[in-house]
Formats: sequence, structure tokens, C-alpha cells
Amino acid sequence: MSQSIGIASPFRHFDELQPWNDRQHLLECIAATIEAPDVMTFVFKSDRDGWFRYLPGQFVTLEIPVTADDPVMRTYTLSSTPSRPFSIAVTVKAQATSVGTRWMFQNLRPGMTLKAFGPLGDFSFVRYPGEKYLFVSAGSGITPMMSMTRWFSDCAPQTDIAFISCARRPDDLLFRSELETLSPGMPNLSLGFVVEGHEPRHGWHGLRGRIDAAKVALLSPDFMTRTVFCCGPEPFMRGVREMLQASGFDMARYHEESFQPAAAPNVDELAVRAGAGEVDGDQPIVAPTVTFTMAGKEAKCIPGQTVLQTARAAGVRIGAACESGLCGTCRVMKISGEVDMNHNGGILDEEVEEGYILACCSRPLTDVQIEA
Repeated sequence: MSQSIGIASPFRHFDELQPWNDRQHLLECIAATIEAPDVMTFVFKSDRDGWFRYLPGQFVTLEIPVTADDPVMRTYTLSSTPSRPFSIAVTVKAQATSVGTRWMFQNLRPGMTLKAFGPLGDFSFVRYPGEKYLFVSAGSGITPMMSMTRWFSDCAPQTDIAFISCARRPDDLLFRSELETLSPGMPNLSLGFVVEGHEPRHGWHGLRGRIDAAKVALLSPDFMTRTVFCCGPEPFMRGVREMLQASGFDMARYHEESFQPAAAPNVDELAVRAGAGEVDGDQPIVAPTVTFTMAGKEAKCIPGQTVLQTARAAGVRIGAACESGLCGTCRVMKISGEVDMNHNGGILDEEVEEGYILACCSRPLTDVQIEA
């Protein structure tokens, strides 16, 4: 009978672990892989023994220590699948102007830890189920599609998916080899790749140019009957939207990953919600006072401004990334008072019941106290 001495096994049964909690745990980097020019995948585990509970297609927000005193917040979609819950991964592309992502490329290595918020987001087939799907992506917009497809491969391989991936060049087609490897085990997965251009060295014989109705119909003849998920740069998504609308597609079955700000109510609406009733144009609207208890500061909130804007004006730092009520980074505890919070899914119902708000999209209706 063999026996190991002095070596601790990292193995733990699933039921011995607790779910990762962004208020208590950090992410520890365990791998960093180059995927393509200026594209890397970073894999994380919990800094404690834990597992990750999330929906395929959701995102996390990372606090990146570009400088010790002023970290930056960046939101990244998870490319991993919750069917493999012991780690999560983000696949990120560094643009010429990137700050946080460039720092990750140059500095983030296995063993390092980062603070993170989430996972959050509604861009998932779980939120918008369909009988069959069309996934359309460009560049690194493929990440939520990979998360969903990996889940289907593990848990529902018979699912009918038409997967169209677009890129500038064949070298930029992320996860092409993996998708082609998954395909034999997913009999109803059809793959289509479109590139804008190529060089002789690529040996490319596939579709070229930009995505349009003709290419979509060629790669997915029954696209009009599918539930569509689209992700990529805004001009790309706009083109797909307009193409589908022109084709008479039922846009209730179209979903895209968007970080557009939630619409702000006007000052009159805020006054009515605060109980002021009709607003007299000659009657000034009283500016609520926001007290930041931890900083020991208070400030008047200009009508229509958010708690986050008021905090910045008062010199109080509240971390924020998307500033559209989506990422959840600016979550703070509201001790007292009333706010109008118009978010995009960046906070859970149970968190709201506990008293938390998102500072970026919460506008005071009365004097409020914030734990910040």
C-alpha cells in the first residue's frame, strides 16, 4: 500500500466547497494563455476553496491595480462555462488605448489575486430561451457565445445552434479550432466563419466581406425562425439589427450584449416620485443632501444627478466601471432615505432588499445616508 508523505492534495469534493462571493473572496489567477494577436485568456479560481455559480454569458468586473492609489474597473464577459464550476475565464482583447487590459497582459500572472464583482448580466439563453439559436459575433464578442456553447456541449449537446463568427482576418477568428472540435459531438451545431480580408499565407477559402443578409441566409437558411444572440462592436451589432429588421425578423427574439446607460428620468419626474406632486415652474426644487458616513462628508445633490456624481463632486471615491447600472461595481449600502434606481440588471433583488443600491444610477428623492 503506497502512501505519500508531506504532500497536500488540492482535491476537494464539490459538496465540501462554498460558492464564490464577491464580498468575501478574491480571484486568483491560475493560467494566462495567448489566443491571438493582442488577445489573451486569463483563468481564475477562488482564493479560498470555492466554486463559481453563474449563467452562461454573464460577466465580471475586475478591479485592476494599474496604480496603487487609483485602480481601474474593467468589465469582461466570462468565456468559461458554469458546467465546469471550479474556475472561470475571461478572454480579453487589448486595444491601442487600453489601460487595464494592457496592464493584465504585462503584469497578471498565475498566483496573483484581483478583486472582482459579479457575476452579473442577462445576456444568456437562460434568460431568453428558444427552440433553436443563431449566435452572431465579431472579434472578442465571441466570448459569451463560447460560454453558452461550451455549456450546451457539456449539458445539452443536441441543441440546435447556428454559430457565425466574424473577424478581420483568419488569424483573428477566436476559438475556431475548439468549435470545430466540439462540432462532432454536437450534431445540430453548424459553424460559419466570415473574414473581411486575408493573405495568401492564410489559405482561406471561406466567406469574405462583412456580414449581410445573403451571408446569414447562406450559413443559416432558417434564421428567421431562430432566437438570435449578437455580440461585437456597436457598428457590427447595429448592422445585424438593421439587417434583421429589414428582413421582417421578430425583434422580440433578438438579444445583444449592450452596455448602454439606463435612461435617466427628468427633474420633474424625480420631483413627482419624491412626492412633490405637480411641479411649479416658479418653485425651486430642493436639492437633497447625501451624507457619506465613512468619509464623514455630506453634499447637496443637484436634481437629476446620481449618488455617484454627487460623491465625485464631494471628493468621495466610489469604484465604478460601466456607469450604466449593469456591472454592479458601484454597489453601496443605503442606510436611510429614498432613491430612484433605474438599473440594467447590475444588482440582485435580495441585495436591494438588504439596502444596497447602485450609485451610478440612483438619484436621491430625499436626504440619504450612504455607507461610503
